[in-house]
Amino acid sequence: MNPPKPPLALIAGPTASGKSELALRLAEATGGAIVNADSAQIYRDLPILSAGPTAEDRARAEHLLYGVLNGAEPCSAADWAALAKTEVARLHGDGRLPILVGGTGLYLRTLLDGIAPVPPIDPGIRAKIRGNGVAENLAELMPLDPVAATTLNPADTTRIARALEVVKSTGRPLGEWQKHRVGGIGAEIDLKALVLLPPRPWLYQRCDRRFAAMIEQGALVEVAALLARKLDPGLPAMRAIGVAELGAHLRGELTLDQAMTAGQQATRRYAKRQYTWFAHQPPPDWLRIHDVLEGDAADRALALFGEPG
Repeated sequence: MNPPKPPLALIAGPTASGKSELALRLAEATGGAIVNADSAQIYRDLPILSAGPTAEDRARAEHLLYGVLNGAEPCSAADWAALAKTEVARLHGDGRLPILVGGTGLYLRTLLDGIAPVPPIDPGIRAKIRGNGVAENLAELMPLDPVAATTLNPADTTRIARALEVVKSTGRPLGEWQKHRVGGIGAEIDLKALVLLPPRPWLYQRCDRRFAAMIEQGALVEVAALLARKLDPGLPAMRAIGVAELGAHLRGELTLDQAMTAGQQATRRYAKRQYTWFAHQPPPDWLRIHDVLEGDAADRALALFGEPG
C-alpha cells in the first residue's frame, strides 16, 4: 500500500471574506501554521494596507511568507511557489499542518498544478516589448496569437506583454506552453480546500469598512514611505490596492475623503474579480461556503477540515 499523503489545508476567496480568522482558528485547533498566498501581503512595505497579520494574530499562530520581501523585489507566481514549497515541506517534516491562505488564484494554481515550462525569453525581445505601449503590443500580438489577443483584457499591460514576448521568443503561443505544467505539488498532498464566497453586499460593506480602518491605522504613512523610494511603478508592491488612491491624496490631487472613496471602490472591484474567479475556476471538489462565517457557520466550516468548532 502507498503511504498516506501529507495533509494541506487551503482557505481561499476574495479579500475581506473572513479567510484569516478561519485560518487562525484552524491553526489553533491543529497546531498548524498559516502560509501566505496573497501577492500583496508578501511585501513588508504595506502591512496595514495589505491587511497583513497583526501582532495579536502572530501570537495566536505561526505566520509564514508575510512581509518577507522588499517592495523593490518583484515576486512572480513561480517565485512565490518556490518559497511556499519550501515552507510546506518543512512543516510536513515537522508533522504540522500547512494552512495556505490567500486570494491570489495564480499563486495557488502555480503551487498545486505547476508552471508552464516556457524557455528563457530573449532579453532583446523582452526589452523592446516592455518599452512599447499596450495598444502597440496588442496589435502585434493579434496575428501571432489571436486566442490571447482576443481573450486578454485590452488594458492588461503585463499579460499582453507576456503573451507577445513568449510567442516571439519561442515561436509558440503561451497557451500551448500552459497545456503542459511541471513542478506542482497537487498530486503529492492530501488537499482539503475551502473557498469563501459570502453574500456580495456583506463583502462589499466589509471592504469599505476595512479600507476606512486602514487609513485610521496608518496606511497613509506606509504609502508615503513607499512612494518616497521612487520605485518602478510597475512593481507589484506599487500596484497594490490603495497605493495609487492614497498617493493621489498625498500629492494634493484628492481630498482624504475622495481618496478613501476611490480606494474603497478599487477594493470592491478587486473583490468582485476575485469572487468571480474563485466561484468558477477552482476544481469542483473545492468546497464553496456562501455563508458569513460567524458563530455556528464558522464552526461548521472548521468541521469541514475535520476539526471541532
